[in-house]
Amino acid sequence: MSDTIWLTGITAHAYHGVFSFEREQGQRFVLDVGYELDTREPARTDSVRDAVSYADVADALHRVLTSEPANLVETVAERMAAAVLAFPGVRAATVVLHKPEAPVSVPFADVSLTIRRTPLTVVPLEPVTVALGLGGNVGDVEGHLRSAVGELREVLDEVAVGPLVRTAAMTLPGSDPQSDYLNTVVTGRTRLAAREVLDLCHRLERAAGRLREVRWGPRTLDVDLLAYGDLHSDDAELALPHPGAGERAFVVVPWAAVAPGFELDGTPLAPRATRMVGEILETREEWV
Repeated sequence: MSDTIWLTGITAHAYHGVFSFEREQGQRFVLDVGYELDTREPARTDSVRDAVSYADVADALHRVLTSEPANLVETVAERMAAAVLAFPGVRAATVVLHKPEAPVSVPFADVSLTIRRTPLTVVPLEPVTVALGLGGNVGDVEGHLRSAVGELREVLDEVAVGPLVRTAAMTLPGSDPQSDYLNTVVTGRTRLAAREVLDLCHRLERAAGRLREVRWGPRTLDVDLLAYGDLHSDDAELALPHPGAGERAFVVVPWAAVAPGFELDGTPLAPRATRMVGEILETREEWV
């Protein structure tokens, strides 16, 4: 359940714009923001401690609106959404940014941009570290993995690739036996939103001919988003960190090789990997 609190008409003189006179003289910006959250608990307690203070939200928005100039209203609106979503309990934010004094050559009343963002769709203000688990057990698995890593190097920055590990397939009780899996983990930095990274994972799978027909069935390529910065999500489509990732040797061992200090449930990957390394049938450090 989500309710919406609206703050309308937040006004500030700011210096956003492409043209030099916009940066020098500034102009008026007007902001409307609706933020979604569950208001039932503060309604029960009638205590501000259980609420998200709209005064605090307004202050944060005004502070960001009048800070570092940006060229585009798209950038400013994204910053506004990120500022609202930083408040605990806020599930989504709708931002309507007005630029009524924009340099337009014909008579007009207003220029405005409306966006809606969630923690999974907002563009991060700074690059975020992501971890992706890659694996497969059908066809040219190594070829598919190398191709996927190559694509990720084109999209992500500061890419690190873990060792290639071979493990027995995880299967459902009563299902047919499967070939062993080859897996690795890739980390990198990005300003893609979490949902965009998930879309990237699916594109890589489709490029390798992945078919989602049987749960835990054989696959040419499986690409999972394991972690996206420190974001926690219980979204049905994208739970973060990836559920169960910390209990799977084929994830933990290669992940620990590139990010030993990363913590899952408060425990660094390195000691987890030490406990699980016996489950790995084969490890290849140099493979791509």
